[in-house]
Amino acid sequence: MTTKTYNVGIYCRLSNDDERDGESVSIENQKLLLQNYVRQRGWNEYDTYCDDGYSGTNFERPAVKRLIEDAKAKKINVILVKDLSRFGRNYIEFGQYTDYLFPSLGCRFIALNNGIDTENNNGSTDVMCFLNLFNEFYSRDTSKKVKAVKKACAESGKFMGTYPAYGYLRDPMDKHHLIIDEETAPTVRRIFAMRASGMGYRAIAITLNEEGILPPGALYYQRKGQSDPRKVNHQWAETTVKSLIRKEVYIGNMVQGKTGTLSYKSRKLISKPEEEWIRVENTHEPIISREIWDTCVSLDQKKIRKSPTSDGIKSIFTGLVYCADCGFKMRNHIEKFTYKDGRPGRYSSFICGNYARSGKSACSIHTIYESVLEQLVLTDIREKAQFAHYDRENLIDQISRMKAKETHSRLALLEQELKNNSRRLAELERLMQNLYEDKCSGAVPLTVFQTLMQKYEAERAEKAAAMPELESKVKMQTANKQDAGRWTDIISQYTEITKLDEIILFELVDRIEVGDTEIIDGQRICEIRVFYRYVGNVDDALMQERQGQYGKAI
Repeated sequence: MTTKTYNVGIYCRLSNDDERDGESVSIENQKLLLQNYVRQRGWNEYDTYCDDGYSGTNFERPAVKRLIEDAKAKKINVILVKDLSRFGRNYIEFGQYTDYLFPSLGCRFIALNNGIDTENNNGSTDVMCFLNLFNEFYSRDTSKKVKAVKKACAESGKFMGTYPAYGYLRDPMDKHHLIIDEETAPTVRRIFAMRASGMGYRAIAITLNEEGILPPGALYYQRKGQSDPRKVNHQWAETTVKSLIRKEVYIGNMVQGKTGTLSYKSRKLISKPEEEWIRVENTHEPIISREIWDTCVSLDQKKIRKSPTSDGIKSIFTGLVYCADCGFKMRNHIEKFTYKDGRPGRYSSFICGNYARSGKSACSIHTIYESVLEQLVLTDIREKAQFAHYDRENLIDQISRMKAKETHSRLALLEQELKNNSRRLAELERLMQNLYEDKCSGAVPLTVFQTLMQKYEAERAEKAAAMPELESKVKMQTANKQDAGRWTDIISQYTEITKLDEIILFELVDRIEVGDTEIIDGQRICEIRVFYRYVGNVDDALMQERQGQYGKAI
């Protein structure tokens, strides 16, 4: 009689999602227990396969893959585990292995503590499916508890990420709190300053690379004293700069929960909608000011692109000047000429982009020289700055009253639109129900029913899609006093300004509208309106007659 030889593969696993009963489930204790079992029966221990730190819900584990390959190669014919949960906690995939793969390979499966042995006919395997199901329920319950704890921590403003944002470090006294990294924070401030001046993301990345500044990933591995295993060029990229500039962490806010998994069985991350993000303000010291942040956000919203002019000189007003009549952005137009002494000269002006593209049928030229525009805007900023400096509270009150009046009118219109939308939705529901009843009774032919139903459904879908945005606008509260105070604090710094640059413009100005040219008393005059960030156009709030002074370009 031939004695069967058993070549045993011992599998052990330990994971953070498993309940650790002291040292009883440690890798070493699992191995000792199973090795003793093998020796007592005189079997051959072929190898030990260990996964440490891997979840049982996922079978894409290195040791499991190696175990299966050895079983397929007939190197082992017994798989021994401490209990079923060690091999896995995924009910469906577990069954694929124990019910189909292992029997087809002639491989015996033993779960020691559960009394499971696929070679015995004592009925022990009958309960295996139920035990596997309970193990999966345990993982699901554990996953819910872990997610709930992480969410609660995030909602309290604790940092729950793996790596702090570039410019920050973990606080040695509290790993859930961030402190400023004095080595990289100046680079962050410089990146935001370059963006606030109107520089594009690619131009910023090129500047950083030319200066030899390491990007976040390369710096991380350098600090660890390791070689970077990633196959990258270790350079700043446009996407890296864009991602950095859009992080609220730099103004002291913690925004977490942007991604999640489909289920506790999958580790694949998916992006969550913004309304599900967890945002907590003032959790740590900011690196940049709110004003610089708002300037960068404003640039993104305007989608400003400073295309080079024919002579390569870019205007500081590009992206800020609009036609007062058609609303199109105005184009920077360059005229070159030569002085009598042979020196080259240039005129820089702005013309309506709609006119430049489509001619007189679209709009009129609305032209203004850049030098005139610069002088007008500079004068207006200085006047507003002096007003804010010497009569701050009065100016804030006047702006707040003006904005409150505008907001009231706007909200009244939105509320009426929301009311009409809701009424029409209810009416469409009633019409669709009546139409269906008429179709069933034979009062309406099928073709008429289908046509009308499609029409009603399309309108209903359109109205329903518009409701959330309308509700959001109606609920929005405008902090008039706060915005006016912020604006006066910023502009009051510029009472003695003598020259404009891009940083000042983008910090202060939201848009500039240029009206059409009129001939009055033989003079060419056009109206200029400056809309400031936070407060808009404040001339109405000042309650002053300023004709022939601000806003009149000759």
